[in-house]
Amino acid sequence: MNPPNVTFHDRVERALADTQLHVALERATGRFTTLRADALASLPNAEAVRDRARQIRAHTLSKLDVYLTQFAAAVDAAGGQVHWAADGEAANRIVLDIARAGGVKKAVKGKSMVSEEIGLNHALQAAGTEVIESDLGERIIQLAGEMPSHIIVPAVHKTKEQIGQLLHEKLGVPLTHVPEEMTAAARASLRGEFLTADMGISGVNFGVAETGTLALVENEGNGRLTTTAPHIHVALMGIERLVPTLDDLGVMLQVLARSATGQKLTVYTNLLTGPRRLDEPDGPDELHVVLVDNGRSRVLGGELAEILYCIRCGACLNACPVYQQIGGHAYGSVYPGPVGAVLTPALGGIGPWNDLPHASTLCGACREVCPVRIDIPRMLLELRNEGHHSDHSPWWIKISLPIYAWTARWPALYHLAVRFSAFATRLIARAGWMARLPPPLSGWTAHRDFPAFARESFSQQFKKRKS
Repeated sequence: MNPPNVTFHDRVERALADTQLHVALERATGRFTTLRADALASLPNAEAVRDRARQIRAHTLSKLDVYLTQFAAAVDAAGGQVHWAADGEAANRIVLDIARAGGVKKAVKGKSMVSEEIGLNHALQAAGTEVIESDLGERIIQLAGEMPSHIIVPAVHKTKEQIGQLLHEKLGVPLTHVPEEMTAAARASLRGEFLTADMGISGVNFGVAETGTLALVENEGNGRLTTTAPHIHVALMGIERLVPTLDDLGVMLQVLARSATGQKLTVYTNLLTGPRRLDEPDGPDELHVVLVDNGRSRVLGGELAEILYCIRCGACLNACPVYQQIGGHAYGSVYPGPVGAVLTPALGGIGPWNDLPHASTLCGACREVCPVRIDIPRMLLELRNEGHHSDHSPWWIKISLPIYAWTARWPALYHLAVRFSAFATRLIARAGWMARLPPPLSGWTAHRDFPAFARESFSQQFKKRKS
């Protein structure tokens, strides 16, 4: 995850000015929010199931070394091969070595956020291997030369009209804005790719430690074709994406689809254990599971470890008022929204991603909808504090916060400052509102007026009422 050259504020300004983006986001996030609420209402004891899902994630991460060892042994026993990648560069190198050994010319790829995180497509293409995204959303953004803007709906930022034009230009299909016709055109162009690919690459939603099973959930069938048609299957998996048992997997599946797309269960829930056996007609001859660390083990022992509970449902993005206005590309990372505002600086360091923890109102909506109840607001505050103490805060925050902290220690001085501020703001206000303020407060008044302070503070009013 390399930080982009354009600043966060420039990306936000561009997003706010994009009317088509707002249309697309309003259509998608509102629909997903409604579907999620309806789906959870259909789950008996939904809150208890969420509590159980959180317990499973917490327990698994507390003994991650044990479960990783068990999982690797189970994959090996089933005939697969496990590869350990300390970082993104190592993971790319492992996949490239597998491709070279297998004489791979073309790889077909299912949806994988880890592959986006490590830049796998670029590494393979630079080595001469053609990469075809098979997930429809990922295929759309691949044709557009963009990165995902949502965890589960990569092309959520595009309207159906934009997608129709893109497919017409890139695939040469007749121009249409009918979703069913566009889907059929994409399916027709992809069908042959599965049969001619030498390697299939997938992500992993959950790995089951006791059996070495890979669980992949999807709605298009492309994941099943990607993992069974080519003779080599490479599965990329973050080291945290484990559950101890198949029973635990059942709990996670109950909350994943409901939180992500509002379904009780995805159309395809693929459970893959090892490569094709001798008596089986379908499946890959080789299964390679690449376990990717890339900073996760470092996060595991710190204040941000809870972010590794995430099951990548995307519910926090749909609920976030900031994401609803700026979309995913404004974050500059493959992990957008509230979860990305924590995970990206946690994995990549606060330095290049210092702005992301501030891209939040701290309203807590992300925490409320999270199926495993991750306390994202707490970690956003932790990262803001880290950014401040590592000297990445803006100059005006470096000056103003120490002044405020010092003033707040002396009640008499604090009340004097409040009275002065009330007098000064009323002096320049018109009808109780200020239309223009100097920098950095001009960032507020450029878009909305700022209210003048009340003549009497709350404490002054309270004392009067009490007397």
